[in-house]
Amino acid sequence: MARERIIFGFHAVKSRIRQDPSLVAALYVQDSRDDPRMRDLIESAGRAGLRIMTVARERLDRLAGHARHQGVVASIVAGEPKADLDDILGALAEPALLLVLDGVQDPHNLGACLRVADGLGAHAVIVPKDRSVGLTPTVAKVASGASETVPYVAVTNLVRTLRSLQDRGIWIVGADASGATTLPDADLAGAMAWVLGAEGEGLRRLTRETCDELVRIPMAGTVESLNVSVACGICLYESRRQRAGRQPRGRQIGLPAPSGPG
Repeated sequence: MARERIIFGFHAVKSRIRQDPSLVAALYVQDSRDDPRMRDLIESAGRAGLRIMTVARERLDRLAGHARHQGVVASIVAGEPKADLDDILGALAEPALLLVLDGVQDPHNLGACLRVADGLGAHAVIVPKDRSVGLTPTVAKVASGASETVPYVAVTNLVRTLRSLQDRGIWIVGADASGATTLPDADLAGAMAWVLGAEGEGLRRLTRETCDELVRIPMAGTVESLNVSVACGICLYESRRQRAGRQPRGRQIGLPAPSGPG
């Protein structure tokens, strides 16, 4: 029997309808809400042939587990497991750009990071299984559809995964306030993975030590750190900016690194 899960909020639900309406098992909308945004959603769902149920707000509260659903809840068929890293890297036509999140457990932060990753073309988001909130309904809502489009890879051992990426010639760059290199001075045009830690805690020691390079974002104000999703946006944007301006030096899509000059 197919597994189902709940998503809620206009962005998440409409994105799922646009991407693959066949996986929407049921759509629940609030009976007391009749505004242009709701009518537009209902029209989109009707064109897709979806089953729409008008229910009281109290039922939506129970389905979503809280009242922050905007009057829209959908039950969707859980998709196939995300491709593993070998599948993702093997399908790339450009140098790998990966986002690794070390210990981000707040669903709003994870959802925002997924949205940033989608907007800036990260090829996958990698997290440790035991130190991530997972793809909850709140994550899906905040991600505004990105949780359904960005490959999300949960790994058992993050350090081992980073070393495996290094073996493929992918440069591992940690965003860390102690980094010796500032963001504008870093070479980010080749195959690489950005590694960011949880807000307040930063990178774990072993994760930090595994990175090939630590890069810091120059701060001009009085605050000492940025929200992890803001930092993700700055770091991924700089990578994309550099790629648009020059050829990568030495690092390719993610094939094994050359063993020597011969």
